Amino acid sequence: MRGRLGGTRVRAPQGHPRRAAHFFIRAKICGVSANDRPTGQPSQTYDSAFLKACRREPVPHTPVWFMRQAGRSLPEYRKVREGTQMLESCMRPDLVTEITLQPVRRHNVDAAIFFSDIVVPLKAIGVDLDIKPGIGPVVAQPIRRREDLAQLRDLTPEDVSYVTEAIGMLTGELGSTPLIGFAGAPFTLASYLVEGGPSKNHEHTKALMYGDPQLWADLLDRLAEITSAFLKVQIEAGASAVQLFDSWVGALPPADYRRSVMPASAKVFESVASYGVPRIHFGVGTGELLGLMGEAGADVMGVDYRVSLDEAVKRVGPGKALQGNLDPAVLFSTEEAVRTKADEVLAAAAGLEGHVFNLGHGVLPTTDPDALTRLVDYVHTKTAR
Repeated sequence: MRGRLGGTRVRAPQGHPRRAAHFFIRAKICGVSANDRPTGQPSQTYDSAFLKACRREPVPHTPVWFMRQAGRSLPEYRKVREGTQMLESCMRPDLVTEITLQPVRRHNVDAAIFFSDIVVPLKAIGVDLDIKPGIGPVVAQPIRRREDLAQLRDLTPEDVSYVTEAIGMLTGELGSTPLIGFAGAPFTLASYLVEGGPSKNHEHTKALMYGDPQLWADLLDRLAEITSAFLKVQIEAGASAVQLFDSWVGALPPADYRRSVMPASAKVFESVASYGVPRIHFGVGTGELLGLMGEAGADVMGVDYRVSLDEAVKRVGPGKALQGNLDPAVLFSTEEAVRTKADEVLAAAAGLEGHVFNLGHGVLPTTDPDALTRLVDYVHTKTAR
């Protein structure tokens, strides 16, 4: 692994990827400015279209990647995952590396996203949970009383050594393509933990938030610590950017978000600010929360397909790039319709300081992979400068 620190090319020690990551950390401690390239980030990714857009700099073309680009829409994914449970596949560096690389090879996207799951750090610290096919994460002992917080100990790098190993493998394979690390936001993790699994109404979550605000605050603060630690591991191993997914926070009105959720999310973003990597924030159904979510500290705001980008920028305000936001269902239509809707997204993004083209949610499992490949090529060609 190589990197450029303070303008000097350096070579990391050979061997286990964690040693390479620690090398870059030591280099940073020994006098590298916080304004220099991020710790452990391969120098060849710094000038990528994706990172330039995140930094709101001029780009050669609008960069494209897709949430859930590594997943069930790809036949090669289904083949390599055959017979392997989801959580097991997230803990095998060889599988994580292969699955993360698959959409980069097939679609020519401008960034890879680390293959994992938002509950991986919870599993790593010993929470009794599993991902049930067709259901999602299921927690054996939901957190609804103060004593239940004992399940949530601190996360250490040793708990997720497979993440460090996989990212070390990936950065060597990806070359100039940036790798995005990610984690679940405190509210969404709390919802799974309190409900015991996925929920449409979040009744237990809201009952705890309203009925015992101190326990709720302590729960989110502890999850913010765990999430921060998980993101730091990914950045220190070589991730070039990170995304915080708050999948369920759209269930809240703005006042509740500001009071009961925003402090924990802000803590996460602040915890990784010194690394200098772009921080992306995304939630579903969050049109009414975009301004507040932007205040939490992200550099890039992800926008779902329900709000046009020209309207979203008014809500978010200046100083941030936007990411999004083609409706993933559009990909089931004709190629002409896909291009028409993509043009609408690009037109709405025309006045933005920075734009990363993405879907307004994740790739749907039955999406035709070729539709994604064609879309990437179309956006690249249409926006080439």
